[in-house]
Amino acid sequence: MKGSATTRPRRAPGSARRRDPELEAGTSAHYEDPAYYTKTYARRTDDVRYYVDLAAASGGPVLEYGCGNGRITLPVARAGVRITGVDLSAPMLGDLRAQLEREPRDVAARVSLRRGDMRALRLGRRFPLVICPFNAFLHLYTRADVERFLARAREHLTPRGELVFDVSMPEPAELARDPDRAYATPRFRYPTKDGQGEVVRYTERFDYDKLRQILFVSMEFSPVGGGERWMTPLAHRQFYPQELEALLHYNGFELTALRGDFSASPPDNQTSMLLYHCRPRRSVRAGLTRA
Repeated sequence: MKGSATTRPRRAPGSARRRDPELEAGTSAHYEDPAYYTKTYARRTDDVRYYVDLAAASGGPVLEYGCGNGRITLPVARAGVRITGVDLSAPMLGDLRAQLEREPRDVAARVSLRRGDMRALRLGRRFPLVICPFNAFLHLYTRADVERFLARAREHLTPRGELVFDVSMPEPAELARDPDRAYATPRFRYPTKDGQGEVVRYTERFDYDKLRQILFVSMEFSPVGGGERWMTPLAHRQFYPQELEALLHYNGFELTALRGDFSASPPDNQTSMLLYHCRPRRSVRAGLTRA
């Protein structure tokens, strides 16, 4: 999403709208350039290994919410497990489909893709494993969003199926940053269609909405060689551990494991992310209505 590199507009506390363009942009813009996304997260591999091992142990099939352009989907399929990927981003799914055309036929045949909202899409199938990797859960901005998503996840799980997802922990220092200050990071080569790339200066601004518990990040790019600057917004809901545990409990899930990283370490005060394993509570399954 190219445009002027500015911070987000201020909103009066308590204001509300039916549509929220600010959140819509913060949900979609980061996923409009698959080449940039792939380069940015190329070194993030611990979660890939974890989810592949989990998928293999489940025997499949697996349902993945927020599959994007296949960073986890493809390795799962290459490991011999059938997987259905759901995502809202047309550019990311388009890139994944293009990659599948270059995969061996048996790998491509294990992957099914659906574009849709993870709060609403119903597949009419059940899976022994449902995953929601790499902060996709943080695009659920309200209690109603969380409840709708958990209802969909629950109805897609087999009776003893497992929902697994990971989220970053709220960092007080990050939330307290001055929204008018741009935080610079090292220059890098932004991928371009000609394959040459373009060296850019990269800065980030952080603006935390305390009432809605949403962190707005403005990622600003300035070509070193001159040219138009642009900004990509990203919005992430900040869930605190006790809050998220309560949301799971009151939506019919029991927490079976809580880990502080992908090596199965328990969380502590240095933890920067949380990995949740949970199952539907059988005692409440029958009493929960369809959302």
